[in-house]
Amino acid sequence: MSDAALFGWSSTAEYCTYLDENDKKVGAFLSRTGADEFQSALERSRSEASDRSPLRGMPFAVKDNIAVKGLPLSCGSKMLETLSSPYSATAVEKLQQAGAVVVGKTNLDEFGMGSSCDNSALGTTHNPWDVARVAGGSSGGSAAAVAAGMVPFALGSDTGGSIRQPAAFCGTYGLKPSYGVVSRFGLVAYASSLETIGIISLDAQLLRTVFDIMRGQDPKDQSSRPFSPQASEKRQGEKPRIGVITDIEGLAPAMESAYRERLDLIRKKGYEIVEIELPMLEYVVPAYYTIASAEASANLARYAGIRYGHRTDWADEHSELTEKSRDEGFGDEVKLRILLGTYVLRSGFKDQYYLRAQKIRTLLRNEILSAFQKVDQILSPVFPTAAFPHGDAGLDQFQQKLADKFTATANLAAIPALAFPAGQSEGLPFGLQLLGPEFSEHKLIDTASEFTELWEPKTAPGFREWR
Repeated sequence: MSDAALFGWSSTAEYCTYLDENDKKVGAFLSRTGADEFQSALERSRSEASDRSPLRGMPFAVKDNIAVKGLPLSCGSKMLETLSSPYSATAVEKLQQAGAVVVGKTNLDEFGMGSSCDNSALGTTHNPWDVARVAGGSSGGSAAAVAAGMVPFALGSDTGGSIRQPAAFCGTYGLKPSYGVVSRFGLVAYASSLETIGIISLDAQLLRTVFDIMRGQDPKDQSSRPFSPQASEKRQGEKPRIGVITDIEGLAPAMESAYRERLDLIRKKGYEIVEIELPMLEYVVPAYYTIASAEASANLARYAGIRYGHRTDWADEHSELTEKSRDEGFGDEVKLRILLGTYVLRSGFKDQYYLRAQKIRTLLRNEILSAFQKVDQILSPVFPTAAFPHGDAGLDQFQQKLADKFTATANLAAIPALAFPAGQSEGLPFGLQLLGPEFSEHKLIDTASEFTELWEPKTAPGFREWR
């Protein structure tokens, strides 16, 4: 018997066949381990991991901007299409030591820049609920793989909502931890002061287990810090005071109706709902994109066709080599953000844009921390719409950026946030989001688990449950 049988599969071959058939429809993966390689990894897990480890022999997927030794690390870009990672991210290593087994790398918007996965240069990912619609982004491949039942959990990265928005679109949980609690070593840098590695799963308790294994200070990441478990302890019978933002604008009518209905259910269940005001929410999107683009322009400067990534076939001089390599290797959205970031960092403009955005970030964080003096957690929508169609029938890039205000707030404030399934609206899943003070991840998971008991859980068509 293989370890796969522990999770309801009769053999690894049956599991790999299920993966192949579903991925043809969904397109969640950019690369996969072969059946023989997967079997070997299972056997290593059986011999090396503790019998008591809940992750022993459990498959998981990794977003393709997180390093796994020996596997591709493309970031969904032609720039890194042929790169194979020589090492593994600390978060991946910890999970492998606990017995979990990587089955493949999942699709993403190029370098994590986008909200649909349609910005990937290497593949298209569809929503398992409706393949005519996007899975969200940028961790859309990871969310689709979980929602389709191909893996019980997957890793993603969250810079402005890249875990939570696809989790909401696909009807799963998606956790963005407090900044620095999970090591970023092995995560390809996009916007270093904003991004975290996080988890997507359909099982809240599995999400908690994976988080507890991954967290912790890492000497390889100077921005990492220890987790403070005291802040996450929940007293018996305690019901948190839930803050809701009074000024919720821009939701699609169906989403607003569903959001209000869920609020009523939560209130009837005995939770205290407290209305709060966050005036700085209006400035989240411009501040976020100013800071993220500035950091992207600096982080992506290394891809010059010399040491990393794609190199053009021919150039007469160094400057031409760099220009042609970057033009050929990067997609339009990446070029746009590099140009914007370079502009806001120019001499004479830095005070006007970048430093002003950082001041807004400080004011927003202070406003959020002040709100947590009145409430324990804040409940909000994740995204103004449900999963939108691919292409011109959906949201354009500018509309997608405007829609990030609910999610990017947590990244600017460096606090944890958890998207959780809140049922369906017009046949599609939609999600809500809980924000909490630093190190409150366990409390957020507990509250979300209680909320989801208030409505009937459903899974995507064709989903096979992990047992």
